[in-house]
Amino acid sequence: MSNINNTKFGFLGGIDKVVVIGLGQLGLPVAKYVKEKGFDTYGYDINEKAMEVAQSNYGIKQASNFNDFDVLIICVSTHRPDDMFSPQIDSLLSVMEKISREAKTGALISIESTIPKGTSKKVFEKVDHRLHVVHAPHRWYALEENIHGVNQLRIIGGVSSCCLQHGLNFYDGVEIRLSNDSSSSSNKERDSSLTSTSHMKTEGHSLQIPMHPVSSIEVAELTKIIENSHRYLQIAFAEELALYCRANNISFTELRHSLNTKWNVEILEPRDGIGGHCLPKDTKMFVNSSNTIKSKILQAAIEIDEDYREYIKNRDNGDKIVQLKNTDDKQKSQSSLLFQ
Repeated sequence: MSNINNTKFGFLGGIDKVVVIGLGQLGLPVAKYVKEKGFDTYGYDINEKAMEVAQSNYGIKQASNFNDFDVLIICVSTHRPDDMFSPQIDSLLSVMEKISREAKTGALISIESTIPKGTSKKVFEKVDHRLHVVHAPHRWYALEENIHGVNQLRIIGGVSSCCLQHGLNFYDGVEIRLSNDSSSSSNKERDSSLTSTSHMKTEGHSLQIPMHPVSSIEVAELTKIIENSHRYLQIAFAEELALYCRANNISFTELRHSLNTKWNVEILEPRDGIGGHCLPKDTKMFVNSSNTIKSKILQAAIEIDEDYREYIKNRDNGDKIVQLKNTDDKQKSQSSLLFQ
């Protein structure tokens, strides 16, 4: 399948050159971290202002082409330009056309953008199997960047075992040894042996990010969109519970705190509807990831959020809204709108 299995990877022995493609909310923290780890770091964005800010504020050099990079980290948006709640990978596929024309054989493409299942293999086809392709979905929380920033535990999957190895070398400085790699008769058998690997730290330069390797690129793609779908589901339940309390003259605030005294219960806050760049878009990615089995529970959660948003929009002026500070909330929200 791959034309690159025997290609020596540049950063394993020499000076490494990295470009972060997309310097927005996702890419800029990545570029800053890569530079802090001593890599020769460049940035690329179709927005010239974003590149100027990255260079003047953080010393991220500007890239105009992708000719001479050992690692290309993809951090472009995967939503429609006019609707951040709707997934779209046109921007990612467009930049892949440029990479396919310009990048050197054997370089590593790491897709950190959230993508639908099957996208990584499309990328591998676009670059004509000349480059290693991994998916290492981004995890980052701005309010606790020191422990939940770019350097937190991450998932990584490769289009092939060769790709995965190079990705692990770059991110974690780890070499994986598959227990039955020499005797496996198929890629599928080698992939299944990931559950019984030995890991060994290499002497090469790495980002020193702990990585959890998975047996297939599809598992990596699904992990990100499902973890955000699960969060969406939790918030939607809180929204439905808030509507239930209002309809039945019950204090949602008191009920929530009462429920959360149990060790394995965590009711979140409903706030103003499920927003942000990730949860609605990624939930739709997961719902649309299968042509045969659609998640009924997530489809219901989307309807609940729509009902809750309609309530927020049309609620009576007489509704009492209180602003509470919840220091114990796992959402780390400093203040949220709760009904009482």
